[in-house]
Amino acid sequence: MNSNPIDPRTAILLLAGGSATYIALLHPAIGTALMVGIAIVTLLHILLRP
Repeated sequence: MNSNPIDPRTAILLLAGGSATYIALLHPAIGTALMVGIAIVTLLHILLRP
């Protein structure tokens, strides 16, 4: 069993994606919740590559 803590980059991606999805659910004019969440996570994933 792996007891290593979560990678900070993974935590940032999960937090940003979840936040963007929640905001999109509250305000449908922003866009589809799934698309906004995927776009934010993908962008941060690209920017945070080592």
